Amino acid sequence: MNTPTLKTVQATLLVALIAFTLACGYSSKSMAVAGTVPSLTQLSPDNATHGSATFTLTVNGSNYSTNAVVNWNGTALVGTAYVTGNQLTVQVPASAIANSGSAAVTVTNPGTKGTGQYGNGGTLPETSSPMSFTIM
Repeated sequence: MNTPTLKTVQATLLVALIAFTLACGYSSKSMAVAGTVPSLTQLSPDNATHGSATFTLTVNGSNYSTNAVVNWNGTALVGTAYVTGNQLTVQVPASAIANSGSAAVTVTNPGTKGTGQYGNGGTLPETSSPMSFTIM
């Protein structure tokens, strides 16, 4: 009688595991892909006097998703409103312009979750290049 060796058993188990993994779809999980990168072309207004009150900032550009967010010095401003794929508005709080200087304004299109049983795919969040807002 021929007894299987340990290497034969290990090889058989490895082949069975690979076949099972392929049959269950575990190996087909895909990574998130790059999302749409927004761009800024104009801020309105593009400046404010320090110590002023809260104001509405209009951000013009392109490729804005319906859930895009305007960032002020890297921090998301609460309440970004989608107007069109080329325009967003947001309230800038008085505390953001309390001191003179400048602020970097960007727009972020959030990523999307993947679909499917294993969360395949989706998109990564993408942020525009910054545009400077002057605080006088």
